[in-house]
Amino acid sequence: MHGYSRLGMSSSPPTSPRFRHGRNKLSAAVSGGGGGRSSKKKNLVERVVFVLVSAVFRRRGVLLFAPLLYISGMLLYMGSLGFDVVNLKQSVVGVVVHNSKYSKRFSTATPGSVYRSPQVFEKLWPFMERESNGSVNALLTAWNSTVHQGWKPCVDQSISKTGYSELPKSNGFLIIEANGGLNQQRLSICDAVAVAGLLNATLVIPIFHLNSVWRDSSKFGDIFDEDFFIYALRNHVNVVRELPEDTLQQFDNNISKIVNLRVKGWSSPTYYLQKVLPKLLQMGAVRIAPFSNRLAQEVPSNVQWLRCLANYEALRFSGPIRKLAENMVDRMVKNSSQSGGKYVSVHLRFEEDMVAFSCCEYDGGEEEKHEMDIARERSWRGKFRRRGRVIRPGANRVDGKCPLTPLEVGMMLRGMGFDNNTSVYVAAGKIYKAEKYMAPLKQMFPRLETKDTLATPEELAPFKGHSSRLAALDYTVCLHSEVFVTTQGGNFPHFLMGHRHYFYGGHSKTIKPDKRKLALLFDSPYIRWEDFSRQMQDMLRHSDHKGNELKKPSGSLYTFPMPDCMCKQAEERNENSNTTRLV
Repeated sequence: MHGYSRLGMSSSPPTSPRFRHGRNKLSAAVSGGGGGRSSKKKNLVERVVFVLVSAVFRRRGVLLFAPLLYISGMLLYMGSLGFDVVNLKQSVVGVVVHNSKYSKRFSTATPGSVYRSPQVFEKLWPFMERESNGSVNALLTAWNSTVHQGWKPCVDQSISKTGYSELPKSNGFLIIEANGGLNQQRLSICDAVAVAGLLNATLVIPIFHLNSVWRDSSKFGDIFDEDFFIYALRNHVNVVRELPEDTLQQFDNNISKIVNLRVKGWSSPTYYLQKVLPKLLQMGAVRIAPFSNRLAQEVPSNVQWLRCLANYEALRFSGPIRKLAENMVDRMVKNSSQSGGKYVSVHLRFEEDMVAFSCCEYDGGEEEKHEMDIARERSWRGKFRRRGRVIRPGANRVDGKCPLTPLEVGMMLRGMGFDNNTSVYVAAGKIYKAEKYMAPLKQMFPRLETKDTLATPEELAPFKGHSSRLAALDYTVCLHSEVFVTTQGGNFPHFLMGHRHYFYGGHSKTIKPDKRKLALLFDSPYIRWEDFSRQMQDMLRHSDHKGNELKKPSGSLYTFPMPDCMCKQAEERNENSNTTRLV
């Protein structure tokens, strides 16, 4: 078996001398004839190439041509140039160097750079059908219990304590503005709790900025349980719904007159103590807007603990969201009776704006390219048309940066052993050309649900037009699934993975596909089902192994709550009893 070449070529042995005469004739035919003039041009080109190569191997020439060789190599890798291997008569191989823009007909692309998933599906579908209704569904055996390490939340105990501990006199009021979508807002809220605790400030319930992308006018209380948030933090951070009347009068009853401090991203606790605290003491109230990512990842443990408390315990969804979400989870469990009430959830990022932003190409041809150009210009005015900006769809795909299509997600799951009896919940916005792209996923998983099929139109009516509230429904259904599949990154899967770590004893029960490997496999129309399935099962085992991953020094506890927010359970056994303690 030959390995893939980055240039799309495979090495071949020298041809026999008896074929050389025929090869020369064929090469002339490929070049389109041209007689003596063509031969002269060919000889001239050969001489130039010979001179260049000779110069490279001379001491002085190496420095002269090294930049040229480097640039040429990058162009070959990125796809501007390519080597094509063209099979000619009598098994003679002719190598043609070309500019891919003008030679698409003969182009041999870099492995993994072209969307050929439909062809792979056509080849593998009969084998998937043969394995339908299998005796063993991967849903029942996806996670190896022996790798679970027995972590347990250790911040929840502070909420269950009754009574009220009086806090020191507040240094003033902290007002922050949370922007972005649901989980970007969540991040800002939790960081604000940590900063308020650090500064001994009273936190005003955060203001939600009306984002031009999300277009959700929801306020804090529409998405989160305001009363519970204040109660859960009562012994650690003082929280109020709004500024007291006397404080507001100091600023002419106009909150915009309160000084807005421009805090740099990822600022340290030292910065807040040296720069923000003096202003807070002087003015009695300060604003920080915007507040997204305004606190460093690495902070002292007591500040980190406040983040844990806010995210994993104090922030819970509002009553209307919780009620409908719980009903949706119950319906998914009921629909999954054949697998013991267990189901798979998928965060599918194949909305039009995501496809456009990725600059990847699929199988829609010129129509798709035109639609993506319009979408990019509509959402990111001119960003993708800046001078010097080069879009490389093939390189993006090889690098694993392209959103997985519903078809690719379905093939991956079937390869991992999830059969057609598996209940699948898809969390997504409006899928790009849903009728076309969702059809094969439904074909592979007939028990497929979304919030629009799981809830009635009447139930969803209060949430329509509010993207963050709809995302909260998806979040809850995904949280309670046996298997969660992330396909494109972003705040939604990162926060969800953290919550799954927190609720499932430290294991996230999450499949994080290797999209670089998938790009190669989905670009292999002749792959055997046995090989494809083996690769997918290896990927599932790798996700299982990484399920207990601890937070690295530069990591986020919102994704990896261990060890900042969770305690390791150590088992102590003796002859008389079995006990478990937290460490």
